[in-house]
This record gives sequence, structure tokens and C-alpha cells, in this order.
Amino acid sequence: MGKRDDLIAQYADDLRNKCGMEPDMDLLTKVTIGCGPAIYNADASTVAATQEAELETVKNNFLMKKLGLSDGPQLMDAINSVIETYGRSERNKYRAVVYYMLTKHFGKEAQYK
Repeated sequence: MGKRDDLIAQYADDLRNKCGMEPDMDLLTKVTIGCGPAIYNADASTVAATQEAELETVKNNFLMKKLGLSDGPQLMDAINSVIETYGRSERNKYRAVVYYMLTKHFGKEAQYK
């Protein structure tokens, strides 16, 4: 298995054990690939949930650009909900896991078909 496969297995483990959900492995793989080389960078591979600027980046670059959602308070509500599910105290919130949960939250799986 390659490095990406190892990371996907780690993300699936986080979804099962920290978020309490069984991952759709096909979608998780596609979301991970969609993150590009960021998954290999220690800083870029995680979401700094305590930094407002980081959450704005998730909203603008992922929810609005990638998923095509319209701006509104529901976007930040969804991000905060996902962060709560992952666990605010969880130090490493992987970007691919956060994006996966946001994709599921908004029912936008078709963006990855």
C-alpha cells in the first residue's frame, strides 16, 4: 500500500472511532484525492478549528468553490457541527475527514462521482 492508502485508512479509523460513523470508502478516497498534495503536509493536512481564518478558508475554498454552495450562516453552522462531531479537543482534525463530513452533511456526494 502507498502513503495515500495509509492516510485513507487513518481517516477511516478517525471517522469510525472519533466521529462515530461508518465511512463510505469510495467517497472518502475521492475526497482525499481531491485534497491533493495537502494531505502530505503536516500543517495543511489538518484544519485548525480554533482559527477563524482557517474556517473561512474551508467555507470559501471547499463549501462554496468545490461544492458550489451559496454563502450564508448555514455554512459556518455546518463547519462548527462537523468540528463538534470530530471533537473540539481532538488535536488533529484531518482536512480530508472534515471535508468528507461536510460533503455528507450537504448531500453533495455527486460532486465526487
